[in-house]
Amino acid sequence: MITPEIFNQFVRSRRSTFPDQFEAGKKVDDAIVKEILTNACWAPNHGKQEPWHFTVFTDEGLQKFATYQSELYKELAGENFKEITYSKLQQNPLKASHIIAIAMKKTTNKNIPEVEDIAAVACAVENIYLSVTAYGLGGYWTTGGITYKDKAKEFFGLSEEDKLMGFFYIGHIAIPSSGATRKPLEEKVTWIKH
Repeated sequence: MITPEIFNQFVRSRRSTFPDQFEAGKKVDDAIVKEILTNACWAPNHGKQEPWHFTVFTDEGLQKFATYQSELYKELAGENFKEITYSKLQQNPLKASHIIAIAMKKTTNKNIPEVEDIAAVACAVENIYLSVTAYGLGGYWTTGGITYKDKAKEFFGLSEEDKLMGFFYIGHIAIPSSGATRKPLEEKVTWIKH
């Protein structure tokens, strides 16, 4: 049984671990990633629509993802092209054990506002974050690179009305993230009792 105190400490210890902090070449077992994704699928969602969809890249798939995203960036960047961005898009995926492309599939229930499906996918990602933490792994949700490029949707099997919501990198931690702080609760919460 998990006590509230243990759970509170666990949630507050969650950190992002960036690709440069991963132990290069050390693979996470696919069975663990399946468990992490199973936990993601238990996120709350309106109308039991389960609007999330995940595409997992690992092994040689990491190179396929790296090549695709860097070349699409190069194609679409035009005069904003930066060699450093191109190189990071080629190299960072190869530092991870697994990369999960996160998508929101448009649900068939027209009574559910899109923002609620987006929120459900974000809840699924939080379940991924917490699961990665529970397994002692590092994780990082990025919305950079090709995330908001409409042309990328086809590569991930998405329709025009679906949304690509970023990529979650998973790896073994070589360099732990430093501690984090939050603003005082009083700055973020208003209580109304009367």
